[in-house]
Amino acid sequence: MATYTTKQVRNVALLGHGGSGKTSLAEAMLYMAKATDRLGKPSDGNTVCDCDPEEIKRQFSINLTLAHFDWKGTKINLIDTPGFLDFEGEVQAALRVCGSALFTVDAKAGVEVGTEIAWERAVRAGVPKAIFINKYDDPEANYAKVIAQLKEKFGTSICPMLIPAEKGALINLIELKKYTYDKSGKRTEVDADPADVEEYRDQFFEAVAMVSDELMMKYFDGEEITKEEAVEALQNGIISGTITPVYCGSATQLWGVVALMDSMVDSFPYPDKKKVEKILRGGEYTTMPIEREGTPSIFAFKTVIDQFGKTTYFKVMSGELTAGSVLKNMRTGTSEKFSKLYIVRGRKQTEVDALCCGDIGAVSKLIDTEANDTLSAVEVDFRFTRIHYIEPYYTMAVVPTTKGEEDKLAQGIAKLCEEDKTLKFESNPETRQMLLSGLGDMQLDVVLSRLKAKSGVSAKYVTPKIAYRETIRKTVQQEGKHKKQSGGHGQYGHVKITFSPGEEEGLTFTTSVVGGAVPKNYFPAVEKGLQEAMMKGILAGYPVVNLAADLYDGSYHDVDSNELSFKMAASIAYKEGLPKANPVLLEPVGTLLVTIPESASGAIMGDLNGKRRGAVLGMNPSETRPGYTVIEAEVPKAEMADYTISLRAMTQGKGSFTYKVVRYDEVPGNIAQKIIAEAKAAAAE
Repeated sequence: MATYTTKQVRNVALLGHGGSGKTSLAEAMLYMAKATDRLGKPSDGNTVCDCDPEEIKRQFSINLTLAHFDWKGTKINLIDTPGFLDFEGEVQAALRVCGSALFTVDAKAGVEVGTEIAWERAVRAGVPKAIFINKYDDPEANYAKVIAQLKEKFGTSICPMLIPAEKGALINLIELKKYTYDKSGKRTEVDADPADVEEYRDQFFEAVAMVSDELMMKYFDGEEITKEEAVEALQNGIISGTITPVYCGSATQLWGVVALMDSMVDSFPYPDKKKVEKILRGGEYTTMPIEREGTPSIFAFKTVIDQFGKTTYFKVMSGELTAGSVLKNMRTGTSEKFSKLYIVRGRKQTEVDALCCGDIGAVSKLIDTEANDTLSAVEVDFRFTRIHYIEPYYTMAVVPTTKGEEDKLAQGIAKLCEEDKTLKFESNPETRQMLLSGLGDMQLDVVLSRLKAKSGVSAKYVTPKIAYRETIRKTVQQEGKHKKQSGGHGQYGHVKITFSPGEEEGLTFTTSVVGGAVPKNYFPAVEKGLQEAMMKGILAGYPVVNLAADLYDGSYHDVDSNELSFKMAASIAYKEGLPKANPVLLEPVGTLLVTIPESASGAIMGDLNGKRRGAVLGMNPSETRPGYTVIEAEVPKAEMADYTISLRAMTQGKGSFTYKVVRYDEVPGNIAQKIIAEAKAAAAE
């Protein structure tokens, strides 16, 4: 039997702007629950959640980290997430498996960009929300200002729960208790004077009354809403989204932490409180009942690979999972044995015999399971809804600093991509570069550090090459003759070809030879010779596209002619004819859809038109994000290399985009000259 029941589990994701104190709050809760014996600090590199070497070195969160503790007989699974946008994939994974999202907000800085972005993600995911106004020990903290900002940004659901009195003192609006704290964080409580909190208590009861008609009637009739009614209404309100409770305190001083933990137990939803789970069945999204006593099934949401092997983090979606269970992966068909089950606190894993429905755990050495997989004890006709990761568009070419380590580098990055699903890695055969795409430069910098630490490969980034093309704009006729005599049989091939712009992407080859000037059996050799020659253009060595070639005349020799000779003759005609046919350089051009706050439209339009050679096609209000605009444009790929970083700067991180190459267009003359010169210089080297 599992140690906890489903009703005794809370899965809480910590979200917020970078530096708002998520990890510090997790550390405070673990310390107060006696899950740790010291209060770590990110700046000291000794916290439970920031346990990765890169996190310790950089002093901020990079990974989703699990940290469980027991509070009053309830197991709280904290999921600490990064605040920086480069690691947003970790936030998406946390939102998929959490039961509620707790946002940390700086009491001085107030609502920051990272808060707004994470809030929007939580709304889209349908996750209940709560807020902890942190760092209230800061002399410049301003609770009233922050509450006003929260209401302005997030609406009327904002409901004060734990409010400040004088510095170092907080008032619990449900309990009507005043808490004061000494230097060690120890709490002393006394009854609070209702007159001191009348304004905020009215806001609290008004929010609670909105949850049900019965409470609304009591509120308007002036009847007292009991603590028990308020607690139940708070839980229902959090789930429905009509109430977003707001707590206040200081994680580093331990102010307000115990009251927050009490509320997690009393009011935050347990895993099957909603009673349904999101699934994909028959290509359609729907829901299914959560069955605590049903067939065991799990959803894998993260993979970590280290020197000890692969660890898979999962949530039990139905039934009770026991050690030794065998589940079938619905994606691969592989049967996976869960020999040992673990619960996780930072880097520490503790073995358990079983996990109840809704709990979160880890298992090692699964054969063929990765994030987003559904596993079940029996065959099922559905998949649990996947984590929808953001498409990575920030791309760099990666090369080893030591020659000969290309394979080792590729293997190392492949493992890192399995851990982080917002990374994409490919080997481009045309540019002969290994390309790594992510959400930003910080994320890619972390990849190089981890690659060195885990695989022993040192690497660096270089600018990705653009896969240009070449074509012609004019029709020309060209003769090509290959003649060679070297004793015995010689070589002889002679062709006359009309080269012209073609309508198809590759080579359009036709013949109009009359009188057998070139025998039909040599036609394939001529075509093959042209196809091979087109792999290298005559301007900058890029492949030639949209070429029509008509073989209209030529000659042959009964003894010396062969297929090779006619291939060579076709190649000669190509090399001598294309320079006369007005050759031009083509570049990939893609459709850009950029979603931005309406206030940023002018800056984005100016950037696209003035800096990126873009052509704006239209602008419409976003159908899914109120206050946002979607700009559609066509932009050359060569101008998109830094767009992820630039858009983030122009929109304070609120903008997003998609980009897809749709065609090739002619490169402007001045730019083409520079590309051609660089290509010739590279070839000379």
